[in-house]
Amino acid sequence: MRSHRHSVILLLLVCLLASSALAAPMHPVHAPHAMVASVHELASRAGIEMMQAGGNAIDAAVATGFALAVVHPQAGNIGGGGFMLIRMADSTTHFIDFREKAPAAATANMYLDSSGNVIENASLVGYKAIGVPGSVAGLAYALKTYGKLALPQVMAPAIKLARDGYPLAWEDAEDLRDNDLAKFPESRRIFQRNGSYFQQGEILRQPELARTLERIAKNPDEFYHGLMAREIATAVQKGGGLITADDLAQYAVKERKPIRGTYREYDVISAPPPSSGGIALIEALNILEGYELAKFGNRSAEAVHLTAEAFRRAFFDRAEFLGDPDFATIPVAQLIGKRYAAGWRETIDPAHASTSKDLQRPAVFNELERYARTHAPTTTIREPENTTHYSVVDGSGNAVAVTTTLNDTLGSRVTLEGLGFLLNDEMDDFSSKQGVPNAYGLIQGPANAIGPGKRPLSAMTPTVVLKDGKLFLVLGSPGGPTIITTVANILMGVVDFGLDIQESVNAPRFHHQWLPDELRLEAGMSPDTVKLLQNKGHKIQMEHSWGDGECIAVDPKTSERLGASDGRNNGKPVGF
Repeated sequence: MRSHRHSVILLLLVCLLASSALAAPMHPVHAPHAMVASVHELASRAGIEMMQAGGNAIDAAVATGFALAVVHPQAGNIGGGGFMLIRMADSTTHFIDFREKAPAAATANMYLDSSGNVIENASLVGYKAIGVPGSVAGLAYALKTYGKLALPQVMAPAIKLARDGYPLAWEDAEDLRDNDLAKFPESRRIFQRNGSYFQQGEILRQPELARTLERIAKNPDEFYHGLMAREIATAVQKGGGLITADDLAQYAVKERKPIRGTYREYDVISAPPPSSGGIALIEALNILEGYELAKFGNRSAEAVHLTAEAFRRAFFDRAEFLGDPDFATIPVAQLIGKRYAAGWRETIDPAHASTSKDLQRPAVFNELERYARTHAPTTTIREPENTTHYSVVDGSGNAVAVTTTLNDTLGSRVTLEGLGFLLNDEMDDFSSKQGVPNAYGLIQGPANAIGPGKRPLSAMTPTVVLKDGKLFLVLGSPGGPTIITTVANILMGVVDFGLDIQESVNAPRFHHQWLPDELRLEAGMSPDTVKLLQNKGHKIQMEHSWGDGECIAVDPKTSERLGASDGRNNGKPVGF
């Protein structure tokens, strides 16, 4: 009986995978002028509306971001934070860091009990898990500094969606059944109708959120310095959280210098610390540049093996060196240097998998070794996979890649009374206790310990790729630690294996993060390839799917915008 039940489950899974494959878009969406790719079509349309009204890619990105706060409450937000990478048509680049910050009262041991043990869910669910949100400041700053339109016009689509409502997809209705969401009265009332759960196709209206968005559109500074800031702080403290009005007043958006590298004559521009994404991505690509991957074939055992070994080494360095650059010195130039990558490449055996615990840096790099010995990997980080990414290209060739998050799906699950928006649980991205492995096995150095005013390390990897100096790809994905490897998978699919952007987004993914010492393969990988990888010594972990690539390519010949939303999800690129 048990064997029969397992056979039925396996058959259902195969059918699900087959139906998903049939439903997945096979070709990119073409548009002559502009494109927005996001996880929700209504949010993409909000961005397109701005560009049709004369706005640029930044106007569109801000409109899309605020719309996602309405139609994708799982990760879109005004109560979280993220990163925005801008590449203007005149070749200038900007990186806007609006990552959440720890409140001033945060301490390294705030999630430990009297015996020094981690208090279950203390950094995940509830008021004490909330970091100072940055999304409103970041989006308002981007619009004021680089946009063309006024904030009320740009926020109008989001306000309308919140006021009038939108039909819920099946996945959205299921996500709103979250048990932790039911622990907080406002969240339960708004998103679960006090236990009368929403069904697919029903309209979700959010009048409190609409009023909050109207207040922000009128004066975004109120979120940090005015009446709204006091309302937020009072509500959070009443629930046992740490955020004060002064924490909100002290929050500041930061512009940082993007990470830049090259890969096979392409220029790669990506996220700097406090994201680990750009450094790890470019370090891995530098290692792989020494191999002719195309001759092995896309998703061949040889190509996957070499790529996994590059990922393993990049994540090894990520664990020891990366954190908030305002609080730690990070050897960026050394980590993304071609010479360093060549040294790593010499340690890779094409026929056999490395053992993560025995990995050692090339002996010639004494400076990095000395740094590593004084910054031992003694803390851990749990990095949830629930984030959202969107990409924008306008008619002039300006490009924006945005990755934003509440951390876990639905964040802390706390909705503030009268304000209607969910707040993040970003404090969980810090280390709660040194030496305790997290759910993903990720390890960080002391640079990512909890501290007042610090921004937690992230894997978010908004990325732009240039070909012959011209815009070619705009990339990004959610997925916690898999963000970095998902972006690499997509980039390499186009550059190394000649896939179009939709084919590359849909292709089976693989991931290695040093620890745990396992190679994660997505369902859809050839069984023969899996066997060959096992023969090379890889410990294989098969998984159904992960990530949500929302990407845009620009055709070098026609300049058409080619939008690709991930076939694993329900997004749809919109262009004109």
